[in-house]
Amino acid sequence: MRIELEKRPRPSTFYAVLSPFIALALTVIVGGIMFWMLGKDPLGALYSFFVEPLLDVWSLHEIAIKAAPLILIGVGLSVCYRSNNWNIGAEGQFIMGAIAGSIVPVVFHDWHSPLVLPLMLIFGMIGGALYAGIPAFLKANMNTNEILSSLMLVYIAQLFLDWIVRGPWRSPEGYNFPVTRNFAPEAVLPEILASGRTNLGFVFAIVAALLIWFMMRYTLKGFEITVLGQSERAGRFAGFSSRRMIWFSMLLSGALAGLAGIAEVSGNINKLQPIISPGYGFTAIIVAFLGRLNPIGVIVAGLVLALTYVGGEAVQLTLSVSDKVTRVFQGLLLFFVLSCDTLILYRIRIVLSGRTAAMAQGGAE
Repeated sequence: MRIELEKRPRPSTFYAVLSPFIALALTVIVGGIMFWMLGKDPLGALYSFFVEPLLDVWSLHEIAIKAAPLILIGVGLSVCYRSNNWNIGAEGQFIMGAIAGSIVPVVFHDWHSPLVLPLMLIFGMIGGALYAGIPAFLKANMNTNEILSSLMLVYIAQLFLDWIVRGPWRSPEGYNFPVTRNFAPEAVLPEILASGRTNLGFVFAIVAALLIWFMMRYTLKGFEITVLGQSERAGRFAGFSSRRMIWFSMLLSGALAGLAGIAEVSGNINKLQPIISPGYGFTAIIVAFLGRLNPIGVIVAGLVLALTYVGGEAVQLTLSVSDKVTRVFQGLLLFFVLSCDTLILYRIRIVLSGRTAAMAQGGAE
C-alpha cells in the first residue's frame, strides 16, 4: 500500500483564497493546545499573544517596525517564487545589505552630509543584490540548485558579520564589545510619527509592495514572471528567457532584502553587532506564502507575522514561557499554509499493492 498525490484538474479558487485563514485558525487552535500543555490558560495566553499588542500604541509601533523588513523581503521572495526561482537565502542577503550599507557611517564616520543616508540605502541594495547574484550565477550557468546555494550563503554572511564587528570594524569606544561605532545622526532613518519609533523603513516597505504589485499586474515583466513560473516551455515559445528571469528575480529579491537590512540597522539598531536579525529572512518565506505570493497580501501577512514577534515577547514576560514560543507559532503557520495548499492542488490517493488488493477483494466476497 502506498499514498500518492494526484493533481487536481481544477483547483478550487474559493479554497485557495480561504486557505490562509484556515491555516491561521488551525495555528491558533494548536497554539491554544500548546499553552494548555504548558499549564497556562489557553484563552488568556492567546489574548496576550494576538489581541493585547493591538491595544497599545507602543506595541503598534513595534509591529510596524518588525513588519517593515518582513514586507520588503517577502515582496522580493514572492517575485522569485512566482517565477519558479527558490531563493531561500534572504537572511544572508539581509545581512550583507546591512554590512554594505554600513560602509559609509563606519568607515567614513567623520563625513557628515545629507548624502550619507541615501548612499547607505543604495549600498545596502547593491550589497544584497550582489550576494543574491552568487546563487543566480550558479543556477544560470551551472544549473546549481539555488535552494542549497542560497541557504548555505546565509551562514557565510552570519560568520562574516561576526568577524567584521569583532575585527576591523570594532569600535575603539565600545569597551571591547563586538560592535561598530554608533551611527551619526545623518545616518539614522528618521521617525515618521511623534507617538513612537516607526521610521521610514515601513514607508519603504509599503511603497515597494505597491510598485511590485503594479509591475505584476500591469506590465509585460509581470506577465513574463507568471508565464515562466507556470511553464518554462510556454515562456520560451513566447520569447521569454528563463536565464534572464533567474537574474532578474534573484537580483530584485536580494536588493529588497539588502534594503531591509540597512533600514533595520539604520532605523532601529544604529550600529552593527553580531546579531542584527531575529530571523527575518526565514520568516519572510512564511510571509510570502501566507500572502499568496501577492504583494498586497504580503503586506497583510507581514503585519500578522510581526504581531507574532511582539505577542511572543508579551507572552514571554507575562506568562514566563520560553522565547521559542514565537518560532513555534511561525513554524505551525508555515506548516498549515503548505498543508492547505497541498490539499487544494492535489487529491490524496491510497494505492493498494496487488496482494493487498486481492486480500481486500477476497474479504469483501
